[in-house]
Amino acid sequence: MEVRRGNHTVYTINYRFVWCPKYRHAVLDLIEASLERSIRGVAGRYGYDILSLHIAPDHVHLFLSAHPKHAPSEIVRMIKSVTAREMWEQHEPLLEQMFWGGGFWERSFYVGTAGEMSGRTVERYINRTEHV
Repeated sequence: MEVRRGNHTVYTINYRFVWCPKYRHAVLDLIEASLERSIRGVAGRYGYDILSLHIAPDHVHLFLSAHPKHAPSEIVRMIKSVTAREMWEQHEPLLEQMFWGGGFWERSFYVGTAGEMSGRTVERYINRTEHV
């Protein structure tokens, strides 16, 4: 994992996000190219570094690094809101067949973290007696 630098900050914060379209409709493979462009566009605008992206028919896996000033909930909210708007603008005839009542993404999401060390390694380091 790469150590990143910001003003007065050195960090390695990586998040794994997973989220699904409403009703878990398998529609993402039909709009994959435009969805990927949209996700990458949001990441570029907000300074998120995409480490890995996989768009499955019914969910998105995104692994990214972000400055500590960005909360995980803020990151996923921004990506989901912008991409939903853009997908409706670009694919309305398709989406209106599947998403009655509007919306695009489920409200829920998964987030996990990954850094330079595993949680177990950090716990062992902190609990070493020589740090007491």
